[in-house]
Amino acid sequence: MLNPRIALLIGLFCISIFPVLVKWAPVSGITSAFYRMFFGVLFLLPLVILKRKFTWPDKALWIPIIVCGIIFATDIAVWNLSIRYSNATQATLLTNLAPAWVGIGSFFFLSDKPKASFWIGTSIAVAGMVVLIGPEAFLEMKLDRGFALAVLSGMLYATYMLISKSILNRLNIMSFMTISMAVSSVYLFTICLVFGEPLWNFTPVVWGVFVIQGLICQLIGWLAITYAVKKMDAQRVSLALLSQAVVTGVLAWALIDEKITWQMIIGGIIILSGIAITFQRSYSRAAKNT
Repeated sequence: MLNPRIALLIGLFCISIFPVLVKWAPVSGITSAFYRMFFGVLFLLPLVILKRKFTWPDKALWIPIIVCGIIFATDIAVWNLSIRYSNATQATLLTNLAPAWVGIGSFFFLSDKPKASFWIGTSIAVAGMVVLIGPEAFLEMKLDRGFALAVLSGMLYATYMLISKSILNRLNIMSFMTISMAVSSVYLFTICLVFGEPLWNFTPVVWGVFVIQGLICQLIGWLAITYAVKKMDAQRVSLALLSQAVVTGVLAWALIDEKITWQMIIGGIIILSGIAITFQRSYSRAAKNT
């Protein structure tokens, strides 16, 4: 059976490719999100049918699964709107407060309460995000619509992690992902229609990017992350995903020749250090118990 930490690394790498692909073939963010989900479902369905992995959920699980699909899709839409009303830097920093929201949610609603090491690691990792993005962006934040939407995006992401964790304790990953992604696809398609986002007349290269997003970023990436969420603490997984900013920066440097500054390197090291504290302390506790 796959080690959940390895699955988390695989998922992290796969979703980190998404921003690079968006820059490579720029189209509407909501359109990209829709086709990412749509092609993800198309690739997942044959796998579920051939492997016979689909299990019909209990009646009590249908509403939480549908809510997860809507929340995930709404998070993507709100993220794009927050960038439109403010800027990508502010939106990125505020959205990446999600681990703190996961920790708060876990404290109030889950039996597995976050340990002190989680809060220490989260504080250090968020500080690393401030350094990576630039302290001036943090100091120049405005309490406007963009600010509120970015904070909402982080809260939605945290809510998705917490609800999906509770569902995955009672349902297999394939069944959850199939229904959740189908709901997200329908929801994002509706948003595209309402806001008049483009849905066709793309070049073959753009369609190819959509397919890669669906297969790698959504299907493989989120299957791996969902597996990690099922096997690990939701708060630890959410904190580890902060390193997406670091991995995306490296991929952008390697694939589309974006520059990496010393500020980004130092910020990335601080982020990874914060994540390492949480994982190392949990490993030490596990070693003592064996």
